[in-house]
Amino acid sequence: MHEKNSPYPNAPGYPTPLVNTLQGDDQNVADNSAIDPRTSKKAYEAGGHFYSADSTDNLLASAGVRRIEAINEQFTRVDRWIVFFSVFLVAYCYGLDGTVRYTYQSYATNSYADHSLLSTINVLRSVIAAAAQPTAAKIADVFGRIELIIVSIVFYVVGTIVESTSDGVSQFCGGAVLYQVGYTMIILLVEVIVADLTSTRARLFFSFVPALPFVINTWISGNLTSTVLANTTWNWGVGMWAIIYPVCTIPLLFMLFLAQRRAHRAGTLKNYTSPFAQYGAVGLAKELFWQLDVIGIILMIAVFALILVPLTLAGGIASTPDTWKEAHILAPLVVGFCCIPVFIVWEMRARYPLVPFHLLKNRGVWAGFGIACTLNFAWSMQAGYLYPVLVVAFNQSVKSATRITSLYSFASVLTGTFLGMVVYHVRRLKPFIIFGCCLFMVAFGLLIKYRGGTSGSFKAGIVGAEVVLGIGGGLFSYPTQAAVQAETRHEHLAVVTGLYLATYNIGSALGSCVSGAIWSQRLPKEIENAVGGNTTLASEIYGSPYTWIATNPVGTSDRNAVDHAYQRVQRILCIVGICLCVPLIVFSLLLKNPRLTNEQSLKTAEKEADESSLDTA
Repeated sequence: MHEKNSPYPNAPGYPTPLVNTLQGDDQNVADNSAIDPRTSKKAYEAGGHFYSADSTDNLLASAGVRRIEAINEQFTRVDRWIVFFSVFLVAYCYGLDGTVRYTYQSYATNSYADHSLLSTINVLRSVIAAAAQPTAAKIADVFGRIELIIVSIVFYVVGTIVESTSDGVSQFCGGAVLYQVGYTMIILLVEVIVADLTSTRARLFFSFVPALPFVINTWISGNLTSTVLANTTWNWGVGMWAIIYPVCTIPLLFMLFLAQRRAHRAGTLKNYTSPFAQYGAVGLAKELFWQLDVIGIILMIAVFALILVPLTLAGGIASTPDTWKEAHILAPLVVGFCCIPVFIVWEMRARYPLVPFHLLKNRGVWAGFGIACTLNFAWSMQAGYLYPVLVVAFNQSVKSATRITSLYSFASVLTGTFLGMVVYHVRRLKPFIIFGCCLFMVAFGLLIKYRGGTSGSFKAGIVGAEVVLGIGGGLFSYPTQAAVQAETRHEHLAVVTGLYLATYNIGSALGSCVSGAIWSQRLPKEIENAVGGNTTLASEIYGSPYTWIATNPVGTSDRNAVDHAYQRVQRILCIVGICLCVPLIVFSLLLKNPRLTNEQSLKTAEKEADESSLDTA
């Protein structure tokens, strides 16, 4: 990396210093705006708009984005590095929490004797996350980044408290949903902040700042979970984050407040009117109702939750063909499918649709969304029940199983960070994305082969498979997000990022649903066959596997039979995952391959959508 006082700063034939590709500078504020008149500071001071208007632009959102631009201009280079460190701190907190909470969630359902409901909880979390992403993006644009952090803290803390004090699965699910809203908001926000402050060329590298904590968390998360479970219960392991998370957000909040105060003193916000002052309480409520597309959000939640959740509930020891005819399974499915055409019609006629159809005319955008959905769909197939498979079928300890489940994140972050530096010089993304998707398929082949076993070779096999899966994911998960962001203008950046993450969570919901359906339909029967048709024992093993294996060590006939049952089901899950890699590769081939620049957005961003709109007019 070149320093600012390099003997060849920005000289022809020499690479631009990476730190200079941040948007703005302490010496030359927002100098990149001179390249694109749409983002010119002079145009703003003259009372103009930053962006060319189109059918989706509106005064409320545009004013919010202009406010964000003005605030970002107040960051010096030192300030920006402090912001990135603050983002790292917040990400370290929610990243470590998310890793250990995944383990605690498994023990929580085990303590309720409903371990199989893991997939139901994951589906609900993913559906809520998918709905919260675009909503959070619009709130961030209309009100600001600071306000969204505060809202995320409220949901995060309340959800964590409800989870940690729950005494049943239903209460735990309620807390998980509230926590997921806060978790989703902060994940979106840190990605948007990174995108606000970086050019398309440097964005991939800096987008890994929120992911870097996984390099550390992979190795300490196992120690943390094993220590907590050895000395107290999973309840405190979850509950302590209601204190830790708000504290870790203080530096980021301080830096954003500081920049906002500077903007007021500099007068760059003198023409800005807050949404509340502009519309009043009642008018703002009405405007937000339409702009957030509340009806569209409700319909989307209904479609996915009512269709996917019943599929995870219909299995179990007592499941029969008649189970699918029961009202609590059939009725939600019927209503969910009926909501699909209603959702489509509503979105086509909504004033501010949840889905910006004009952006989906761009192949670089919709192909990226396809990758996001398929990636998480495939990944969730092998990851949904990986922890119990490791504990039961591989006979791994809490520490070892937690570390192995984190290897994907560890490998993907290291790979992606290195790739970010390479892309900074190469300025292309598509070749790496295609190669990563192909490597992803190879990893699933290894997962099918090493699906369970207590010998050292099987442990080495699953570790190697997760590492290869992580390397593949690092080559295309964040790069695809950067490619999609490069195809959009700044006023749509938060919304498009939110939609990308929403499709990512839809893929997670689909993966959790399908894996949960396979698990709940196949595993009970496999276990029952393994224990000689003993329904009572099979029900005990299926509902509380960790409790059962504590008294049935490896080598006993029942334990060996149960291990093989887990292995057979995990094999099916991984076969579905490798099949999903085919459309994943197809989507990667359909992506565009633009040359990345030092601008916040490419000059050609949304050109296709604009031309299509003109042709239609």
